[in-house]
Amino acid sequence: MNGISPQLQNQITQFQQVQQQLQNVSTQKVQMEAQLRELQRTLEELGKATGDVYKNVGSLLIKVDDKEALKLDIEDSMETMDVRIKSLDRQEKSLREKYQSLQDTLNKAMGNTAAGEE
Repeated sequence: MNGISPQLQNQITQFQQVQQQLQNVSTQKVQMEAQLRELQRTLEELGKATGDVYKNVGSLLIKVDDKEALKLDIEDSMETMDVRIKSLDRQEKSLREKYQSLQDTLNKAMGNTAAGEE
């Protein structure tokens, strides 16, 4: 990076940071979507359950006496997770736009640098 201006070096660093943030947000979103699907399946199975129902608490399984209360807990968790996923989605969109903008800027700058070196 010896022939690169400090401004361009700064933009490259920003680009790398945005790229890392985008990866992190995308990973979190995928994980949360998987958790949401798991909760949906749990809710479906709870609706089908006719016998005793148990709930995971840490490494223990505890018998649940009130299925409706458990159902409400799961629905609340799903709602919270859905809000979080939407937030991550907005964050991801914003980072993608910033990423694209920085990439365009760097491509132009690198094109000018390459042209200037010829």
